[in-house]
Amino acid sequence: MNKKQVRLRRARKTRAKIAELKAVRLTVFRSNAHIYAQIISGCGSKVLAAASSVEQDVRAQLKNGGNKQAAELVGKLIAERAKSAGLESVSFDRSGFLYHGRVKALAEAAREGGLKF
Repeated sequence: MNKKQVRLRRARKTRAKIAELKAVRLTVFRSNAHIYAQIISGCGSKVLAAASSVEQDVRAQLKNGGNKQAAELVGKLIAERAKSAGLESVSFDRSGFLYHGRVKALAEAAREGGLKF
């Protein structure tokens, strides 16, 4: 098994549990250059809100999209967009990534922005 397969195996377990609960989930994906966050409906078919370090207004504020500062900005942005969509409580889906570094920074910024998970 390679690194990606191991991460996807970890992701499957959390997604199965979240699907069982039919909860709205905050999904995070990180690449070397950027970080992305989406809020997906309980049925899993609809994206309710999204934010990423690729967006023009976010890129204007950042020098690099693949660091903790970018993750914090995306976390605050996704929390704002979730609030405007009428969501306060979500389940955190880290997509198999370990909870440290950029993933942790995004989660903490989203919590500060008012999301509960």
